[in-house]
Amino acid sequence: MICSHRIDLFTFEVLKITMVQNSHKPYQQEDLLLEEEVDLENQLVLYNDDVNTFDWVIESLVSVCKHERDQAEQCSMIIHYNGKCSVKEGNFDKLRPMCEALLDRGLSATIE
Repeated sequence: MICSHRIDLFTFEVLKITMVQNSHKPYQQEDLLLEEEVDLENQLVLYNDDVNTFDWVIESLVSVCKHERDQAEQCSMIIHYNGKCSVKEGNFDKLRPMCEALLDRGLSATIE
């Protein structure tokens, strides 16, 4: 389900079309687009546990990840029923402090 080097179908199609249209030009621009897309594929994943309450998880998501309350409530329900939820996407340097803050609050989180 979660792949750290996945490129969505739309980006791939745009890249493919651009390469065909510019087949007489070097591929440097397309290579940069591909590298940027791969770099943004990290996800902050929060896992279910039997210790933390819904209110604590919601409060943590609002405070640490800057979620709106409705978004935090939805994530907490997904975590409860599915065992985990991707709560934020971005590059590793952006997600690391959030992951550490969630861990400091006693939650189970990883960057994938």
